Order: sequence, then structure tokens, then C-alpha cells
Amino acid sequence: MHNVIIIGSGPAGYTAAIYAARAQLEPVVIASSVAAGGELMNTTEVENFPGFPEGIQGPDLMMKMQEQAERFGAKVVYDDVDSLELEGPVKTVKTMLGETYEARTVIVATGSAYRKIGIEDEERLSGRGVSWCATCDGFFFKDKTIAVVGGGDSAMEEATFLTRFASKVYVVHRRDALRASKIMQERAFADPKIEFVWNNEVIGISGEDSVTGLTLRSTEDGSESTLDVQGLFVAIGNDPRTHLVHGQLDLTSEGTIAVEGRSSRTNLPGVFAAGDVIDPTYRQAATAAGSGTVAALDAEHYLAALNEAGEPDAGVDQLAGNIA
Repeated sequence: MHNVIIIGSGPAGYTAAIYAARAQLEPVVIASSVAAGGELMNTTEVENFPGFPEGIQGPDLMMKMQEQAERFGAKVVYDDVDSLELEGPVKTVKTMLGETYEARTVIVATGSAYRKIGIEDEERLSGRGVSWCATCDGFFFKDKTIAVVGGGDSAMEEATFLTRFASKVYVVHRRDALRASKIMQERAFADPKIEFVWNNEVIGISGEDSVTGLTLRSTEDGSESTLDVQGLFVAIGNDPRTHLVHGQLDLTSEGTIAVEGRSSRTNLPGVFAAGDVIDPTYRQAATAAGSGTVAALDAEHYLAALNEAGEPDAGVDQLAGNIA
């Protein structure tokens, strides 16, 4: 029987693990077999995480977080969760490798997943010119013409990064203004390899074995046009990964896990949530880390209350003074 199981290994999950481990709760982190470290593993330079004035590569930041959590006693498991049973005093986590874990508390920090356009041939040409990760696939588009769909920070980061490889990068945006932060916009506007295609949306992808072009539709008059490209990078946002908790945890109208106020408490006692899976607005590494802190503290307080109430084998012997 474990005190805390943390599902997810992004900034929220690992920060929760750091705090829970320092509280001597010996947390187990189910980190995923293929996506350990979360979305920052697919990010190049992170310039806005506190404590790194010169910036830090996303994978390096996540490695440091993991090392810090393990230093205090967290156990990291490279497996994927198959199902959860969250009701009742003992929570059960079953994994794809056939393992079963039981715990008194669970912290859900499953993050979010790349959003897809939802058009024909997007899935068929995935990995053959259609991608959702510039840092993963950019190298394969050396000296080619590609397009990035989106208007937020992630789209500008993808487009700017891809200019290292591509000869030309089109940014297709359905409006005439970007949602991206000013600094990200300025970088994209200043890059001679980037050209903006305003007021258009992608409605078709051409190509048999690989991407050869896009069909665009004007959001102003509905007219259609084509764009000759060899690659398409989709950067139109993310959706919270909540499939594991459907039917058990309450969700908000935006699809995120519902929590009480500024806490991490869900509708089920002993179940907490943190990071992008509860945040449809900010979705930053720093805010996710703060959310992970809240979840660990909430879990600690919950376990302390069980111990004070005489819960058998609560296993929480030294709680006070461990959280700085």
C-alpha cells in the first residue's frame, strides 16, 4: 500500500513528487513508457522558467526535476496507466504491463495532448509529412517548404525552430492577428524564412505517400486555394488528457478536471489533480509546477487527517515541518 501515486511526469507531476517525497510519503510516479517528462521533452529552449536566466532545454529541465524527486525518495515507474478505480479509501491503479498499485491518495497530472485539425488524410499522412512536434521531426524537412497551422506561442515557436531546417515556412492562421505573446510574434515577423497566410484554414492535405500540398479556404469569402508544401506542422492547441477519469471525476465545461477553488481537490476524497489537466488558460511550466506543489500539500494534509483519525496503517509518521 502506497501513500501517494502520481500519474504523469511533467512539471506538475515531478513537482508534486518532490514535495511528497520531502514529506517522506515515498510517492510512486507512473511516468509513461514513451512520453516520460511530458510536453517539455518536445520543447527546445525554455526561457521563462524561474532560476535559469540563460534558459534551459526542455528535456534537461525535466531530467533535473526527475533527479530532484528521486533524490528525496520518489520512485519513477516507466509504464502507462490502463485503468483507475478512485472511489473508496483505497485507490487502485492498473498499468499496461499488468501491474496493480494501491494507494490512499492519487494525484492526476496527465497533462494535455496535441489537438488535431480533424480533416481527411491528417491521420493517414501522420509521420509522412504531418507532424505535431517540430523538435521531433524538423530535421526530416531540411531544405523543404513546410507550413505551420496556428497563431499562439506554440505555433510561433514551431515556425521559428523549423527555419533551422526548412527553406521556407508558411504560417497559416484563420484570423488576421496572432494570439501569441509579443516577443514570440516579433521573432516570427523578423525571420525572413517565415511568411504568414492570414485569414485561411486548412481543409485538405494532398499526397499519396507523403504531403505534397494543402488546400486552404478563406475565412473571409470562402474561396479556396492551394499551397505547395512538403510538410504540415499542426500547432493549434491541446486537449486535457482526462480519458482515464471519465465517469469518476467531475469535469468542467472546458473538459478539464474540476477542482475546488484554488485547491487540487476533486469530487472524490483522496484524489487530487494538477497541471494542464486542470488548467485551460495558462498552461505554463511554471504554473504547472505550482499546481503540483498544491496537490502534494493537499495530499499530505489528507493523509495527516487520516493518521490523526486513527486510520489503520496510515503510514504517515513524520509530516510536520517537511514542507518548506
